[in-house]
This record gives sequence, structure tokens and C-alpha cells, in this order.
Amino acid sequence: MLLLRRLAGAGHGHRGGLAVAARCLASGVPREAADAVVVGAGVVGLAVARALAMAGREVVVVESAPSFGTGTSSRNSEVIHAGIYYPPRSLKASLCVRGKEMLYKYCAERGVAHKQLGKLIVATGAAETGKLDMLLRNAKENGVNDLQLMEGSQAMEMEPELRCLKALLSPSTGIVDSHSFMLSLLADAENLGTTISYNTAVVGGRVGYEGFELHICESKELQNHPVGSHVTPQLVLLPKLLINSAGLSAVPLAKRFHGLDQAFVPDPHYARGCYFTLSQTKSPFSHLIYPLPEDGGIGVHVTIDLNGLVKFGPDVEWLDGGEEPVSCFLNRFDYSVNPTRCSVFYPVVRKYFPNLKDGSLEPGYSGIRPKLSGPGQTPSDFVIQGQDTHGIPGLVNLFGIESPGLTSSLAIAEHIVSRCL
Repeated sequence: MLLLRRLAGAGHGHRGGLAVAARCLASGVPREAADAVVVGAGVVGLAVARALAMAGREVVVVESAPSFGTGTSSRNSEVIHAGIYYPPRSLKASLCVRGKEMLYKYCAERGVAHKQLGKLIVATGAAETGKLDMLLRNAKENGVNDLQLMEGSQAMEMEPELRCLKALLSPSTGIVDSHSFMLSLLADAENLGTTISYNTAVVGGRVGYEGFELHICESKELQNHPVGSHVTPQLVLLPKLLINSAGLSAVPLAKRFHGLDQAFVPDPHYARGCYFTLSQTKSPFSHLIYPLPEDGGIGVHVTIDLNGLVKFGPDVEWLDGGEEPVSCFLNRFDYSVNPTRCSVFYPVVRKYFPNLKDGSLEPGYSGIRPKLSGPGQTPSDFVIQGQDTHGIPGLVNLFGIESPGLTSSLAIAEHIVSRCL
């Protein structure tokens, strides 16, 4: 990996971008062997890199952005989920429950800011109360045994601003400073010798005569690249192990892996979720408040961050799913928040928070969820796809890593290491 270290380290130690000094090599595109390569420096990619490095692998993380965690990992509710909603025996269920345990332990040991606030899932109409019983049974099947079903009067005694008929209390739900968590994972990985190359895009790959070939170029080379034209790599890596943890671009990237049977690559779906913040300074709630799940998400809920800022969201806005691959690689999604969307938030939030005042919601931020199912379809599970599925040695694709991806990140890494080593 000497060539990659030299290129990645030009001017920035181990954390710079891919320099183009390799162009001077007359023998064409340089090729270099690598042990383990992780594509994507989101929370899951960093957790996987750390776990692989702890297991003794020599790890390279390749990230198209100028820093870590700039996509879905930094545009979510920062909630530590309990594992309530997901189908029993699904990866989302098992990895969320295991990940929650690992995440609380990690944060406590490393001093990462977090708080076990607890949350209330509320039924505001008579037709919804039976759904709480279904969630309670589902949670128990997933090994979540600390939920408490309560009457609305009990919940409203805990939260005077709340209005509901019944509620489920989840005491093990919490919040975490996702940036500090990722920074800690990155420090762990780098202290174990991991190299991270920012501003470095993976644009494709193929099964070649030397094994799997990963095609790489500087992100700036893609900025003005004509849509649909071929991208010539500046470097070809030959990894023994490749983890495609590219988040929003994981599926578009896998579609550019020549030699991978495309029957194993799902169609991507993208859902944008907007958050609005409460303009008043004092939080009306001490717990997280969640309505019942909706199509594409778990409802416009109340989140309180570690600074006491109250956020409402996310809603669900389905995108067309036809994003051009290079645009995905560069994270050119529209993250703007239309201020008029708050007109949808007010009536939804007032079902459980009737005292929400007109004009008190301000545009916050938005995130994009990398989904494998579209509107009206049954929600998809995480897909962790290795050689046993697609037949290519050393290739692991991570598809549909949306919520509860943050909570599950350490458990996903543990799962991958147990399968790959």
C-alpha cells in the first residue's frame, strides 16, 4: 500500500486526498495491492474500519467528501433506538438490540456525550391504541423487555404538555452526539494504523485476473465530468477484502462492479426527511415523543439534542430514485428545507402537542434515507451481502443501511468481522 499512502498523504499526512502524481507513471493507471478497503467514512464505515483494524487487518478508508460523516450519518435524529419496530429475526432487530448495548458501553468508556432520556410512543386516537399492543408484542420478540404500557393519564403526568390516550414508555431509548462518536471511532481506527483518504472517489470496479479491482480517482476530477461518460480511474486498488459502505451511493456503486451479477443489486429508493426546530428556548418535554409509525418512517417525532434544542421530524418525501451515479458519489442530493413544509408539521404535531403555537417552527435541516423499498411497500431489512450470496471472494456490500444504522453501527461491524475473518 505504499503508493496509496504516498498519494493519500500528499500534504495532509494519512488524511489527505488522492494526489495525481501517479499520472507521471508511463505504464498507464497504477495498480496497488491492499489488504482491507472500506468505501465510505460514515458511522458504519468507520465502525467497520475500527473493527477490522482491531482484528489485525491493514485498513484503508476511501471517502469522496472532504471529511467523515457528511451524509446520512450527520443528518438524522441522533437517537439510540431500542429495537421496537423491526420484524423479529430481522437484521435490523438483532443488530439494533445488540448495537444499543454496545453503543451505550462504548460511549460510557470513551466519554462520548450521550443521554438515556427514554421515549414515549403515543396513541392519540382510539383506532391507534391496539397498535401499541402490537408494538409491545413485537418488541418482546426482539428481546426488548423493558417497555411499559400506560394509560394516557400516566403519560401526561410525566409530560404535562402531551396529549394521548395510551402510551408505551421505552426507558432504554436515548440520544448521542453522533459527530463525537464518529470522531472517536476514527481516532481508534487511525491509532491502529488505518489510513483514510478524503476527497477520493470510488467510481467502479470489476472482477479481474488478479481478483477484485477497485477503480479510484480524485473527487475533484468528477466535479465537471459529463453525465453518463466513462470515468477513467487514476488508481486501481486490488483489495483482499472490500467493504462497500458507501451509504447513499452503495447501490449505484455496486451497479458499476463489472462481474457482479446485477441480480444481487437491489433498486435504490431515496426518502428525504426534513426537521424543524422549536423557536422557544425551553423544551416542553423531557422525553422523546413518537407517534405511531407511518409509511416510510416512524413518524414526525420530538427529539431533544444534548444542548436542549427541540427538533420535530423527519417527515417523508419520496425522491424519484433516478439520481445519476456520479452525482450520488459526490453527494449532490438536495438537502434544502422548504419553509412551507411546516404547514404539514403543525397539524401532525398538534395531535400529541396541542399547545404548539403558530410560527414557532423554524427550518432546521434534512437528511436522505437510502431505502430498498418504495412508497407503500413493506419496509426492507438491512442487506449485508457477502461471497455466500454473490460468489465474489472478499466483497461485502452494505445496502439499505438507514435507521437504525447509527444505533447498530458497532454491531454491524462486529457482524462483518465475524463473517469475514
